[in-house]
Amino acid sequence: MNDLKGKTILVTGAARRLGRLFALACVKAGADVILHHGHSPAEAESVRQEIASFGRRAWALAADFSQPENVLQLIERASELSPLYALVNSASIFEPLTVHDTTLEDWNRHLNINLTAPFLLSQAFAKHVKEGRIVNILDWRALRPGADHFPYTVTKSALAAMTKSLAAALAPDITVNGLALGAILPPADSSSASEKIIEAVPAKRWSEAGEAEDALLFLLTGPAYITGEIIHVDGGRHLL
Repeated sequence: MNDLKGKTILVTGAARRLGRLFALACVKAGADVILHHGHSPAEAESVRQEIASFGRRAWALAADFSQPENVLQLIERASELSPLYALVNSASIFEPLTVHDTTLEDWNRHLNINLTAPFLLSQAFAKHVKEGRIVNILDWRALRPGADHFPYTVTKSALAAMTKSLAAALAPDITVNGLALGAILPPADSSSASEKIIEAVPAKRWSEAGEAEDALLFLLTGPAYITGEIIHVDGGRHLL
């Protein structure tokens, strides 16, 4: 595996939770990072300052992915700051909606943020980058869709399919892979919910943060002969 020194990576949804985790992982591997956020300027600035403490460069860019027109200029704005090497499509929304609860507004919001934005960003990235990598952040539900979190699961399933289509379409210059995550970060507000979640995980535990980070860095720095793959980091949850 190579390090990321001298490379710039755009991480979407980088102000909070997994996006923040992935942005910092890239920085620790030597990268400079462009931090996208939707409505979290204070949190994004906090991450930017944390990155500066590592001696790396970081920039924060805002774009509301619920409005597709706001997505279109993000790659261009990012490329003006520094030539891009990789795009990590991490931004998403995850709402506990059933098929009966889901309104058209709910559906379109999930579609725009979880699927349309990664499509537009990947398309623009391919126009600006001669050689690079895209990693789409998925969910174990994407490969084993059920009835819960209905619009989220459907859009993540579509993103899994798009990952493979993009890999074929953008080869040989750009690799496109996915990370299908499981129990990575426990809910902040409920220990009982945390315990219930891992009951169905064969590994019987939450992931350590470093395990998800290592998987991302593998796809960003490992063999360029790997494309169109979806790696599960879920303790075996997708098997049941």
